[in-house]
Amino acid sequence: MKRRQFVKLTSTASAMGLMPFQVQASLKLANSVFNCDFTNRKLVLIELSGGNDGLNTVIPINVFTNYQNLRPNIFIPSSQYLPLSAIDSGIQGTNQDIALHPALSGFQTLFAQDQMRIIQSVGYPYQNKSHFASKDIYATGNDGSSWTNGNSSGWIGRFMEQHYNQFIPTTFPLGVQIGSPNLNLGFHGVVEHGLAININGQDAENFYSVLSGLAGDAPTNIPNSDYGTELQYIIDTDALSNQYSETISNAFSAGTNLATYPDSNLANQLKTVARLIRGNMQSKVYLVTLGGFDTHNAQNQGSGDILGKHNNLLSELSGAVSAFMQDINADSIGDDVVGLTFSEFGRKAKENGSLGTDHGEVAPMFVFGRAVQSGISGTNVDLTEATEDNNFQVESVQYDYRTTFATLFQDFLGASDSQIDATFLDNSTNSSFTDSKINELLKNSHKVDASCYNEALNIPEPTTGEWAIFPNPFQDDINVTSEYPELETHFELHNQTGQIIKKGALNFRNAKAIITTNGLARGLYILTLNNRHDKSVHKLIKH
Repeated sequence: MKRRQFVKLTSTASAMGLMPFQVQASLKLANSVFNCDFTNRKLVLIELSGGNDGLNTVIPINVFTNYQNLRPNIFIPSSQYLPLSAIDSGIQGTNQDIALHPALSGFQTLFAQDQMRIIQSVGYPYQNKSHFASKDIYATGNDGSSWTNGNSSGWIGRFMEQHYNQFIPTTFPLGVQIGSPNLNLGFHGVVEHGLAININGQDAENFYSVLSGLAGDAPTNIPNSDYGTELQYIIDTDALSNQYSETISNAFSAGTNLATYPDSNLANQLKTVARLIRGNMQSKVYLVTLGGFDTHNAQNQGSGDILGKHNNLLSELSGAVSAFMQDINADSIGDDVVGLTFSEFGRKAKENGSLGTDHGEVAPMFVFGRAVQSGISGTNVDLTEATEDNNFQVESVQYDYRTTFATLFQDFLGASDSQIDATFLDNSTNSSFTDSKINELLKNSHKVDASCYNEALNIPEPTTGEWAIFPNPFQDDINVTSEYPELETHFELHNQTGQIIKKGALNFRNAKAIITTNGLARGLYILTLNNRHDKSVHKLIKH
């Protein structure tokens, strides 16, 4: 089936682009051979849409007087904020000058439990304060200087293409988005534009029944022409759409929630994510959204009163994340999940006269999970930058947003430097984002060993380049070429359960040998090749 063009299916249920993930058992088997078993890990991204006010979220105690002077009506008083200084300094680290908004009591608890890190002053080099542009910049992995680094693809999509590039449509979508009617640009790959499934709302249980009733029977007579080729592609995509939606429904039905969630939109989204994960949904990236952070007015409901829009939003965020963490930590799935918050930009340091704040630049990220090492990366914002000459802007970007994601891609998901470099197309620097990783972000016990960096299965590629195996995915025959065809070469082909289903000596003619595989079922296979000169292992997919 062609995957070089994008066919977008729209319906009352969802807008869908689909690329699946192999079953858990196959991946764990392949990884266990090489002691690099991290294939069950997942990221949960929470978008704080609208531009979160970082200065009232993470309050800078060491410059509190400057902060209060810039925000005489909407500052958070010391009598109500939640200082982190009371937490064990062994967890909190050396920075004692931070407090959280009082609505974030759940975050304070996670921090004390050594499951949350605060990343200070996150942004990108060339800030654009338009919501639409900044959202696209965040989605495409852009630095803001131009649109030449990824204007039609997203960093999540490029990462999936790089890190999971051997998978073909079978069962699971690689990405799942909930809580927004439009599929996020971040999931679009360069070639594979369909890498995620979008569930509009949280009705995962009935998703399949809605989608499966949309289309009638497909035509059976396909003409032998370009039109016929494209028609077959649409038919195959439609059939896979039903298959994937059925998988989602089955995972939702098989899963359970082991915590009580608040009654909020974000809580419902995260509740659905936890249930899908526990139902053995093997998607790698989940994206949920909490909107309303564009707080130009009534951020606080009155002068000196911390209640208002921002308090309500942070309360919803804190309550939903706390319930989600209690849910996934109720059993072992909590070991395999890391979540984080991000927002397209922050707010200005000075209030605007309408009990609100205008578009700014930097904002904090919160990263949470059992694998996360609590602490604070970075320092408090420099409020001396917030002068009338620069329109009371805080401009110091301490962490490029791509640095946080690159750290998780490598230390949690096992991506190589080259895969991450291909994910983030950066015009502002020639260095790799792994050169500036946040090394303290994860506990050492949960970091992927450098020897395991490469791909989803982490099967080492041959270093000598002695053999080439093609095509992959394959239909019936596996072709093998060798730089040393005169050497006696043996092969073994293993199935998903580790059984040897075929083995023997390769017969090279003009440096090429053929392994016939008629009758094999679709799925994952592992091919080992060896001679007296070299040995290599290759993951293959039967189409």
